[in-house]
Amino acid sequence: MGMNVPDLQTVFIDLQDRSYHIAIRGSLFDNPLSYAELPAASSALIVSNTTVAPLYAARLTTALQGKYANIHTVILPDGEVYKTWQTLNLIFDALLTNGCDRKTVLFALGGGVVGDMTGFAAASYMRGVPFVQVPTTLLAQVDSSVGGKTGINHPLGKNMIGAFYQPLKVVCDLDTLKTLPQRELSAGLAEIIKYGPIADLDFLAWIEDNIAALMARDPAALAHAVKRSCEIKAWVVGQDEREAGLRAILNFGHTFGHAIEAGLGYGEWLHGEAVGCGMVMAAHLSQRLGLVDAAFVQRLTTLIQKAGLPVTGPRLSESDNAGRYLELMRVDKKAEGGEIRFVVIDGPASAAMRNAPDALVREVIDACCA
Repeated sequence: MGMNVPDLQTVFIDLQDRSYHIAIRGSLFDNPLSYAELPAASSALIVSNTTVAPLYAARLTTALQGKYANIHTVILPDGEVYKTWQTLNLIFDALLTNGCDRKTVLFALGGGVVGDMTGFAAASYMRGVPFVQVPTTLLAQVDSSVGGKTGINHPLGKNMIGAFYQPLKVVCDLDTLKTLPQRELSAGLAEIIKYGPIADLDFLAWIEDNIAALMARDPAALAHAVKRSCEIKAWVVGQDEREAGLRAILNFGHTFGHAIEAGLGYGEWLHGEAVGCGMVMAAHLSQRLGLVDAAFVQRLTTLIQKAGLPVTGPRLSESDNAGRYLELMRVDKKAEGGEIRFVVIDGPASAAMRNAPDALVREVIDACCA
């Protein structure tokens, strides 16, 4: 790719004493300078998975060698279906077996599942050890690695057990996206598209103009998309770290999406695929509530399709499909007192939390599912 390597971009997450930087560029994760400012420690633990470790673990180990005397690695099975207590315990096993103390730094090398579990392990081990995010998927770079949400799934609900716990740094190496399967690239684009309708219509228009370049992995286009996504998320998280209000807008498409993931079985659809389809459903709901017009719904649906994502929801029940969706959405973290809370678009680049009558939600699900 030669001359087309974008310069180093940084995005600052402003959380007082827990503030940190996101570094974005190619050729970052295996450069020792990327980790120079991290605190001193005798040991580090790299947490990765069976897909990513063979590609990148040895290079990260080499980059960290001058800094840590002991570098351990734990390799988890790959996939959303393994985001469980059992898998989390493998990280604690590695920490305890190797006698890791509370200065040990954990490095999350992988996608969102690895990042969420490593962060939760870091939040819990000895009541808190430092960790660094090294996201290797587009979705993790623009969403899950930023903002300190960590956790695991429970058979009854996604991300139900976890902690808010911020990393010391996020290292987004754009070169890792070259090895990403196309399906995973599309899944990441869902979370990028999300930022447009909720926060920045200029960015939405930019994505529409550059969707072919993004699908073709143009380095400059990816660099801009990752940076702008991180800036928007940083702005939201800086105002509402623990999701008391504003941060909930980042869940646009996620209430429907989580129902799809849980209803089909974790990993059947990728998180980004479920979110892409969930955004179409949330846009339809926004329209039925009289908040946006049909043209906006069509605009968003077309873009999600161009990103290679599903726009028609799966059937989760033969007898009462909408009923099954509603049942699953009632266990969502955003439900309050059994009332499902939806993120809707209520104007240009503006999102809000709304309740909607079950009958209306049923109409949306029936209209949006196969």
